[in-house]
This record gives sequence, C-alpha cells and structure tokens, in this order.
Amino acid sequence: MSYLDEAHEFESRDTAFHLGFLPTEQSNPETAHLDEAFRTSAATGIRNLQRVDRSVLTMAERVFPSPGFAALVRAMGEAFRRGGRVVFSGCGATGRLSILLEAIWREGCPEFADRVQSIMTGGDFALVKSVESFEDYAVFGARQVRDMKMTPDDLLVAITEGGETSSVLGTVKEFTGLGGRAFLLFNNPAALLRERLARSREAIDNPAVTVLDLSCGPMAIAGSTRMQAASCEQLIASAALELAARERYGERTEMDFAAGFARLLAALERGETVARMADEIIREERTYADGGRVTYYADAYMLDLFTDTTERSPTFMLPPFRKTDDPAAPEPWALVRNPERSAAETFFRALGGRGPRCLEWTGADYAAMGAPDRIRTAPPRISEAELLKFPVGNEELPSRWATGHDTAVLFRMGEAEETLRAAFDREAAKFAARAEFDAALPDLPETRLRVFEHLAVKLQWNNISTGTMVRLGRVSGNWMSFVAISNKKLIDRAVRLVAELGKLDYHTACEELFRSVAEAPGEPAVRRTLARLGRL
Repeated sequence: MSYLDEAHEFESRDTAFHLGFLPTEQSNPETAHLDEAFRTSAATGIRNLQRVDRSVLTMAERVFPSPGFAALVRAMGEAFRRGGRVVFSGCGATGRLSILLEAIWREGCPEFADRVQSIMTGGDFALVKSVESFEDYAVFGARQVRDMKMTPDDLLVAITEGGETSSVLGTVKEFTGLGGRAFLLFNNPAALLRERLARSREAIDNPAVTVLDLSCGPMAIAGSTRMQAASCEQLIASAALELAARERYGERTEMDFAAGFARLLAALERGETVARMADEIIREERTYADGGRVTYYADAYMLDLFTDTTERSPTFMLPPFRKTDDPAAPEPWALVRNPERSAAETFFRALGGRGPRCLEWTGADYAAMGAPDRIRTAPPRISEAELLKFPVGNEELPSRWATGHDTAVLFRMGEAEETLRAAFDREAAKFAARAEFDAALPDLPETRLRVFEHLAVKLQWNNISTGTMVRLGRVSGNWMSFVAISNKKLIDRAVRLVAELGKLDYHTACEELFRSVAEAPGEPAVRRTLARLGRL
C-alpha cells in the first residue's frame, strides 16, 4: 500500500479518531507563543504555563461542590462497607495516575491496602514504557477487568482525559455488563462527546455510569493531556479517595480542597519556586545540548517521577527507558533510579508494597480478543520479567555517566534521609556534575494521602520537563512538533499540527505526513514534514 493509500484510508475510515473538535486537542491561545516565552527566559516560560494551570482551580471550584463529586465519595465508602474494592482504570497518563492512586492509598491506609487497585492499559509495564496502540482496543480493557476478577461489590472509577479512549471505555462496558457501577472522569464537555462520538455516547448514556465532567479548556501544550487534564483528574480523584480514607478511619471528612489547591498554586508561583524550576530547566538543557544525560535519584515519589519521565518519550520523541538486555537501543536522555534498592525492590516500594501487575498474554489470548495479526504473531513483551529488566535500582550502570557531560540529580521533598543521601553521594561521584532538587513547598494542607505533595511534584516536574524540551526546540508555538505518532489519536493530532503550522487543509496535511513517515520511518514525521514544506 502506498503512502497516499494509507493517508486516504486514515482520512476516510478512521474518522472516529479525528478529534480536533475536542477542547483538549486544541491550541490554547494563552500559550500560542510559548516557544518565544521560553526563549526570553525559563522563568517567563514557566509563568506562561502557570497561567493555564489556573484553569484547574476554576474546574475544582465547580466540581467539588457538585452532586457528582459527593456521589463518588459516597460510592467509594459503600464499596468498602460491602467488602468490595475501588478499582481505578486508565491509559497512558491516566493509567499511571491510576497506579499512583492505588499506591498512595496503600501507603496511607496500610490496614486496608488491597481495597484499592488499578488497571493500566498494557499493565504495569506501561508505567515506564508506553505500550503502543493498546489504547485503540476496547477488548483489551475488558480483558483486564476479567483478569482483575471484578464483581458487582467493587466500584470502577475510569479516567480518560479526552473521554474517548477505547481501552478505558472497554473497562466501563465490561464491568457494568457484570452488574457493577462505574464512575467516568474526563476533561471535555459531556454534551459534545455524546453528540460526536458513538463510543463515548454509549458510556455516558449507560444508566450504571455516573459522569464527572472535569472540563478545563485546551492544554498549555496543544493536545498534551498529561498537563492540565491529568492535574484535574489527580486533584479530584485523590481528594475523593482522601475523604473515603478518612471515613474508613473515623476521621473528620470536611475539607476545602479547592482552597487547598489555590494555596498550592500560590506557592508554585512564588519567585523562589519559579527560580528553582528555571535553574533545573537550564541545567538539563545544557546537559542535553552537550550530549549528556540526566539521572534522577529518589526513594519516595518514585511513581511521580516515573510518570513524567515516561511521558516525555512519546510527547517529545525521546528514547524510552532501556532494558538491560537491549544494548542496541539508544540510551534514554533521562532515567529515574533508587540508589538504595534493586530494580525489583524499587518497583515493590514505588507501588506501595506490592509486586507489579503485568500482562502475561500469549498470541492465543490476543487471537481470542480479535487483535490485529501484527500483535497476534509478535505479542508485545510486557510481562513482569520484562519490566524488571529496566535498571531503575542500584544496578551498576556505567552508561549513565559515560559521556563526560552527565548529571546526577537527587530528588527530595524536604530533607533527604541520611541513607538516601549517602547512597546518592556514592553514585554522584561517578558523574561529571551533580545537583539536588527540593520539591517541598510551604503552607500545603496536611492530608492522610499526601494529596497536595503529590500534586506539587507533578506540577513542578511538568513545568521542568516541558520547559526543557521547549528550549531545545521540540515545541513550535505550543504544538509538540516532535510528537511520536504511535496510535490513531496521535496520527490525527500530528495531521492537525501540520495543517495549522503548515497552513494546509486536513487532506493535504494528511498526505504530506504519511509521505514523511514512508520516506523516513522512525524520524520525527511532523518536524520533517514542516521542514520539507519550508514552514519551520
């Protein structure tokens, strides 16, 4: 099939994945010149991003007093009282959020640790490396519900930023078909989703589903829902879980989470906080520009760092984490490690004291689910054994300090434990440079599940990773011009990016993008297309 045939097939047959009408997929006028802001200074760019983070507060002030949020908290408590579980499901950023929600529950409520669990599209392997195209298949989500052995005593909380992710909606359909009750959290107007997408309409109209519309407008980086959309979902879901935890322990359940989030934003916008983030951006930019790599060392908040670092790969087309038995793969620009523990111990600790929940599906399993031939004949290697090959612990890894320009960064929230600092000191001595980043902020409300501390890490690290990539030229305006097009939604996003920046209609942009993919597989197709058109 020629590239023109592939382009025309995508344009005519895959219309269910043409999502430019969704606010989360559109360009935010507030950051239309984000690349120029970051060229002015890292601090200027950060403040531009922070203005869009204010949309999360607007959402919070609307949703927290709503009947839907009260119903979510109440349903969690009811599930616990009848002996069931609260199971979060998600894909990509929301899948990693689901894992984080389970982990913070396990850490904050150890007596009831197994009462909250998570389903990540592609399994826990996707925590550190994206599992390409799995989100396009509802049957995969349905199978993971069955593998979890869910019953109507459980509660499903499904999270999808766009409100249309097939694998997540598959978990909803399967679980409600078993007689269960589900909540569906997303970041686009429910009426718009219901009108335009059949798969979303089916879930929204399901009488066993309660919808929480967390709309907050376009993202700071066009289509990058790991930013404000994921922040909305983390705030709402973790707040609900916090209230359910307090009820479980017989503690006070009144708290103004919107006011608490406003305090967090104010702390992030303080001059010293912005300066600290700006310094980290400049440090990382210089490291990468010199051909070096950055290794973050941490113990607590490993999941938060895994999430941001993993999501850089498809967002900015960076090399993903590399397994120890794959020396031919490129070295990742950034890696997260625990200098005190082995990889297995690191995952166990990060997951809140449980082992990884990976997929052990065979070719026969994929065939039974009707998966494409390419997946049946070469099943992805995403088992627990494969996950443990990622050197995220204290394994000897000379490649991380081999260039002579590499940086070791100690991540901490306040003062680091003495054992962590000592282990970091031993590792950092091998690097050309070392640094520390303290993510602690003053005046954050105290919660059992450390709700605001985890949000503080997310928001700071989103700014740092995004700012670094913008300054390295991987963002044009506020579009991800280096985005990896690994599934149909991302193909559509790339076509729209080429259309807007290249001043083309959708049809022509689609043809030009597929031409670039055919001519140079594996290269940044959007960037190559715009360069060929003379639009960079």
